[in-house]
Amino acid sequence: MRMLPILCFSLTACHSEPPVSNAQPSLSNTSSIETRAQINREASKPVVYQVFTRLFGNTNTTNAPWGTRDENGVGKFADFTPQALASIKALGTTHIWYTGVPHHALVTDYSAYGIENDDPDVIKGRAGSPYAVKDYYNVNPDLALDVANRLDEFEALIARTHAQGMKVIIDIVPNHVARHYHSLSALPGVEDFGAHDDTGVAYARDNNFYYVVDKAFLVPQAKDYSPLGGKPHPLVDGKFDENPAKWTGNGARTAQPDSNDWYETVKVNYGVRPDGSYDFPRLPAQYADKSYQAHREFWQHKNLPDSWYKFRDIALYWLDKGVDGFRYDMAEMVPVEFWSFLNSTIKQHNPDAFLLAEVYQPEKYRDYIYLGKMDYLYDKVGFYDTLKSIMQGQGKVSDLVSVHNEVSDIAEHMLHFLENHDEQRIASPEFAGNAEKGKPAMAVSALISASPTLLYFGQDVGEDGSEDMGFGKPSRTTIFDYAGVPAHQRWMNNGKFDGGQSTPDERALRKFYRQIMAIATTEPAINGAFISLHDSNLQHSDAYSQQQFAFARKQGKHGFIVVANFADTPVKDFTLVLAHNVIESNQPRVTLSPLLSHGSLSATRKGNNYQATMSLAPLETKVYKF
Repeated sequence: MRMLPILCFSLTACHSEPPVSNAQPSLSNTSSIETRAQINREASKPVVYQVFTRLFGNTNTTNAPWGTRDENGVGKFADFTPQALASIKALGTTHIWYTGVPHHALVTDYSAYGIENDDPDVIKGRAGSPYAVKDYYNVNPDLALDVANRLDEFEALIARTHAQGMKVIIDIVPNHVARHYHSLSALPGVEDFGAHDDTGVAYARDNNFYYVVDKAFLVPQAKDYSPLGGKPHPLVDGKFDENPAKWTGNGARTAQPDSNDWYETVKVNYGVRPDGSYDFPRLPAQYADKSYQAHREFWQHKNLPDSWYKFRDIALYWLDKGVDGFRYDMAEMVPVEFWSFLNSTIKQHNPDAFLLAEVYQPEKYRDYIYLGKMDYLYDKVGFYDTLKSIMQGQGKVSDLVSVHNEVSDIAEHMLHFLENHDEQRIASPEFAGNAEKGKPAMAVSALISASPTLLYFGQDVGEDGSEDMGFGKPSRTTIFDYAGVPAHQRWMNNGKFDGGQSTPDERALRKFYRQIMAIATTEPAINGAFISLHDSNLQHSDAYSQQQFAFARKQGKHGFIVVANFADTPVKDFTLVLAHNVIESNQPRVTLSPLLSHGSLSATRKGNNYQATMSLAPLETKVYKF
């Protein structure tokens, strides 16, 4: 399939990332938009690069299903060298989301370090789910070269990330914790979740958990599943000692959850009674218009459920370690009032903290932003799902315009992504089957608004998620088992992070991502108005269809135009209509300069509009500056 042309005059230039250097080249000596993006990291929009920390630096290629840490290898904090971080920053990154940092339940034996072994009967995979946290006051021992000093190694990584001009995000999961939570590293005076619960009742306001009274926990049974894929382990016996049983993380209230439930986790109680009523003060609706300082003041001196204070202390602990923000898993399963309390406390501590929430109910978006004081929410149900259907040849661009307009008032709060740890890889057969189909989608996703963009490691080199590693099915890179990530490993090139082992297609894809993200982070109009050109071009061009998308971003009289082709067939010699409110000029002809590797565009005035004749190759995107 045809690639976008890459302007390159030497083999080395095409293969290599910019060298790691503290020197700042002069702006007058640079001309490319990519170089300007490297120098000016005062980005006009946040760019979050998500790394699955234990996979990122792993060079082992064994990939045995259900393989142990020693068989399949594991990445370390130390793998994020200055070269690795510079490679991440080259994509316009402002924040690195290090996924899987807090110490979660896992099968590997670290008892020599005083860490209790976890039971594989309530662990998903061999490496464990990063969302079954067992100790919020320390980090995953898998990630350290020296397990005894693992927290120091993470603090050193925070410092290295900051030195490269990027900020650090980690996960906090207030909705649930590991089935067996036990902190070895908590600060003096901090008690474990559930330490003082009244387990004789299903609910009490200051209990940290909910209970199935007088019934012991039973391990879920699944017809086609055995822990560790049936491999022997001394703790695999179909039993787990928990009496009385606790409610499961997704809210299942039975002593034996279903195998599809989040059985490795238990639900945290925030003072929500089993009937759904609230056992805490309600936040008045008018606080939607108030500052985080006002929210902080509202909660002062109120007597609140114990779990609120436990997670407040956890967040402040990590802020004091140098973490710059948090990604909140399944935030919609925790009441908005708690988020008002927690986030206003965080902002009081660090006004610039980056707060990102996973919320999938559009009717609740504004509550979580304005009442919950979230900075950003996932735009999945509307934007991502619609864009995915277009990439798969099933959806219409008109639908994408509609769902984008539905959140126009909160667009800058809605994070855009094409991949993350929960979603299928673009190149997987179950999604698009070809990383090239992500190129027009990436351009649209990153350039349509001032919303933050999230990139998942390996996305920029076309990782396909095809490895069948144990728990779960291929198409999503595993988050439960030890693995190497092949396309990413080729880019990593044994720690050089220069694409030296990448295929030509992988290097070209990475080049395209860098170009798009450079536009997103350097063009001032990214913060300007969105002007859809889609309807007018549907009406005036026979060749333009629901598989093409044209729009402009404009600030003052300046801006850029994006024309993307989602079809795997060319669109030849069609007329692009540029509405009168896009280009403000009285000249009979204007020339638009290219921001990607393509030629300029000449547009002729026709009545109140401008028109230009252009062509698009299969899956090609063109971006023009005016």
